[in-house]
Amino acid sequence: MALDQADDGKGVWKSGRGKGRRTPKGRQYEDDALAEVQALLGTRPRARDLLIEFLHLIQDAHGHLSARHLRALAHEMRLSMAEIWEVASFYAHFDLVKEGETPPPALTIRICESLSCELAGAEALHDALVAGLDPADVRVLRAPCMGRCDTAPVLELGHHHIDHATPALVDAAIASGDTHTHMPPYQAFDAYRAAGGYAVLDRLRAGGDWEAVQETLLASGLRGLGGAGFPSGKKWGFVRANPGPRYLAVNGDEGEPGTFKDRYYLERTPHLMLEGMLIAAWAVAAARCYIYMRDEYPAVLEILRREIAALEAAGIVAPGYIELRRGAGAYICGEESAMIESIEGKRGLPRHRPPYVAQVGLFGQPTLVHNVETLHWVARVCREGPEILSGVRKNGRTGLRSYSVSGRVAKPGVYLLPAGSTIRDVIAAAGGMAAGHAFKAYQPGGPSSGLLPARMDDIPLDFDTLQPHGTFIGSAAVVVLSDQDSARDAALNMLRFFEAESCGQCTPCRVGCEKAVKLMQAATWNQPLLAELCTVLHDASICGLGQAAPNPIRLVMQHFPEEI
Repeated sequence: MALDQADDGKGVWKSGRGKGRRTPKGRQYEDDALAEVQALLGTRPRARDLLIEFLHLIQDAHGHLSARHLRALAHEMRLSMAEIWEVASFYAHFDLVKEGETPPPALTIRICESLSCELAGAEALHDALVAGLDPADVRVLRAPCMGRCDTAPVLELGHHHIDHATPALVDAAIASGDTHTHMPPYQAFDAYRAAGGYAVLDRLRAGGDWEAVQETLLASGLRGLGGAGFPSGKKWGFVRANPGPRYLAVNGDEGEPGTFKDRYYLERTPHLMLEGMLIAAWAVAAARCYIYMRDEYPAVLEILRREIAALEAAGIVAPGYIELRRGAGAYICGEESAMIESIEGKRGLPRHRPPYVAQVGLFGQPTLVHNVETLHWVARVCREGPEILSGVRKNGRTGLRSYSVSGRVAKPGVYLLPAGSTIRDVIAAAGGMAAGHAFKAYQPGGPSSGLLPARMDDIPLDFDTLQPHGTFIGSAAVVVLSDQDSARDAALNMLRFFEAESCGQCTPCRVGCEKAVKLMQAATWNQPLLAELCTVLHDASICGLGQAAPNPIRLVMQHFPEEI
C-alpha cells in the first residue's frame, strides 16, 4: 500500500491531534521537591555510592522518606525509582512513606531488645511506654542492640540514648526536648598530638619499610578483633600483592548484640584508631580510606567528623582522603563484603567468595578491611612494640582481649584482660555476680556463639580455644546469665535477632531462621527437626549469619536439655 493511501484517518497515520505522551512513564518529580533535595545535597557530587548518605540527609531533614522526595532524588542522581526504593527499604532506619500514607510522628523511641536489655526489663519498659505515650506524638519501636549493653535497659529518644532507661526518664527528656546526641569527653587531635600521636606515622611516611611493620604485627600476635581472628599483618601482603588503586575500609558496624568495645574506645581515644588506619593505609598504599560506622553511634559519628576535619586542617591527610560513611541499621553490614556493598550505596547483601575483598573489594579494587579495635592495636604495637601483646601470657595463651561484659554482673563494662582469661576471671573483673544472682550460663562471643553452662568455667576465652566445644570467642561479647534466667528464652531471643537481621538473600537463612523461631516457641522442642534445620542453616547459608545461627539451638539442646 502506498504511503499516501495510509493517511485515510483509519490507519497509523493520523492528523497529529491524538493523545500523545507528554512525559516519560512513571512518577514525575515535583519542582518544589526537587529544589528541596538539591538544597540538601548542595555541591556534593551526585555519585552513585553516595546514595545512602543522601537518603540520610532527607530522612534527617524531614523525619521520613516521602515518595515525592525519592522521585526527585532519583531524577537528580539519574537513577530509577526502583533502584532508590530497593536500597532505602533494605535499611531499618529509613522510613518510607508512599503517596497517601501518613508520615510517622516527629519523635521516635527505639527500645533495645537484645539479650542484655531483655534481662534488664526491656519488655516491661516497652509495654509501659506504649501504654503511657500518645502514638500520634511518639512512635515506640523495638530495635536490635545499640552497643550500650553495660547500661541496660537502653533506648534511643531521637538521637539521645537514655541509659538505665525508665518511663520517668523518658517523660523528663521529652518534656525538656532532650532528643539530641550527648557528646562524651574524649582525647581530641591537639591533645593526642601533644602526647606523641602521629609521630610513628610521620616516621614511616618519611622512609619506613612496610614489610618490617608487617613483621612487627605478626610478632605481636595481633589478630582481627572483629570476630574472625585472622592474623592482621598477613592481610597487608595479600592486598599489596594486587595492582592498585587499593582502598582501606574500617569496619565500625559493631552490631553483634553484647558488643560495645569499639564504641568504648572511639568515645575515648579515637585517634589511636585513626593513626592505626593511616599506618595500614600507608602499608598497602591505599588511594583512599573509608570508615563505615553504624548509625546507632551518633556521638562516635560526630567525633569522627570533627577529628577527620582536624587531620585535614593539620595537613596529615588531604581533604577527602578519609570518607566517613554512615550505616542505616543493618546488622548484616558487619560482614565485610556486605559492608562494602553498603559503602557503594547498595543493599548490604554479602557477596559470594572467592574472589575475596583483598582482590576484588570496593569498586572492584583490592581492599584492606580492618575492625576498629584491630587498628587501635596497630597504632599501639607500632608505638610501644610487639611485646605489649606478645609479652602477656596466661593459661597458655598470648595477648590481651577487650571483653564487653554485660548481663548479671555487678559492674558491666569493657575489661582489658589477658587473652587466656576464663569466664570466672571475666566475672571477677566485672565485680562478681550481681547481688542475689548465682552464675548459671554465659554467652562467650555474642549470639553467634550460643550459650555455655557455668560448669564450663575453666576454658580460656580466646581464639581457637572454644571451637572444640562447638562455639567461638567472636567479638568477645560476654553476657552472663544467672539462676533466675532461662537458657531456652535466651536462645529464642538470639534466634529472633537472626530472623530479623537476615538479609534474605539465601533461602536457608531467610526461611531457616523463621522456622527455627516457630519451633523454639513450642512447649517442647522438636529436637530431631531442629537438629536437621541447624545442619541446613550451617551448611547452605552464604555468610556467617546463617552459618552461626544454629549455635544457640545446638548448645541449649546439648547443655540445658531439662529446659526444652
